[in-house]
Amino acid sequence: MTQHLLDPGFALTLRPMRYPTFYEMYRDAIRNTWTVEEIDFGIDLNDLQHTLAPADRHLIERLVAFFATGDSIVANNLVLNLYRHINAPEARMYLSRQLYEEALHVQFYLTLLDTYIPDPARRADAFAAVENIPSIRAKADFCFRWMDSVQSLERLETREQRRQFLLNLICFACCIEGLFFFAAFAYVWFLRSRGLLPGLAAGTNWVFRDESGHMAFAFEVIHTARREDPGLFDADMANDVRRMLHEAVEVEAAFADDVLSQGVNGLSPGEMRQYLRYVADQRLAALGLAPEFGAKNPFPFLDLQDVQELANFFERRVSAYQVGISGAVAFDDAF
Repeated sequence: MTQHLLDPGFALTLRPMRYPTFYEMYRDAIRNTWTVEEIDFGIDLNDLQHTLAPADRHLIERLVAFFATGDSIVANNLVLNLYRHINAPEARMYLSRQLYEEALHVQFYLTLLDTYIPDPARRADAFAAVENIPSIRAKADFCFRWMDSVQSLERLETREQRRQFLLNLICFACCIEGLFFFAAFAYVWFLRSRGLLPGLAAGTNWVFRDESGHMAFAFEVIHTARREDPGLFDADMANDVRRMLHEAVEVEAAFADDVLSQGVNGLSPGEMRQYLRYVADQRLAALGLAPEFGAKNPFPFLDLQDVQELANFFERRVSAYQVGISGAVAFDDAF
């Protein structure tokens, strides 16, 4: 009997390899290694003390407060809900590497908070953002609701249980990593377009590369499960995904209202809402679904992201990465 990716159990045999794509993703991730200690925050500190307006500082503090909890939530979902149900050892190798990368991102955000918010009381508030900042609490509640929906599943015995699992995975690929974090990246690159906080931008570039790999893996799991069981992703599930993305856009737009509440020059909540709708349509396209919003990217500074990131990467590949990556890196689909 042919074994499928979401069949219950714990396959251990790596040869013959059933899903070599997952193994190649694992190898690519290993080659894409960086450390927080390589990031220089010297110019950032000068910007924070002498250049940023109060509205910019509010944006930064909200952003790093979200970062501090976001990847911990993702890591918990990996351990509690994804690893035990994706039944291929090569896929679990990738998930093990992803868990390391999530821990690295948490270290990066921890360093950001310690560096950017020297006052202990304000820093404690930022670390506790999930409890005391409503716009961040709403995002966490959205995440936990989808996590809790599958946490009681010990085994994926039925098609309905496999649908539940796929909805969790789609939520994290499309909404958490693919929308919440991509909105956060846009704030960082907006600041970089103004010549601000190059340390934050450098670390975010590397996080972006990791997150792009995480999304690619999740979509490969989704596409593989759909190929193996063509009826799994039906019209009802497509409607659930659309409702999920609508809710995610609204939750993230409310965060944008908070982040930009003091009037950041050159960036408006309306533009962020348009960008979120644009990204949501990109995620629907990755699932083979028609666009929901028909929005265009409102941010010209993101058109340069692929060029700038590649230039920085290859200029600094000896010091910035332990192992250089060869080949093209495409960012068009991400934005």
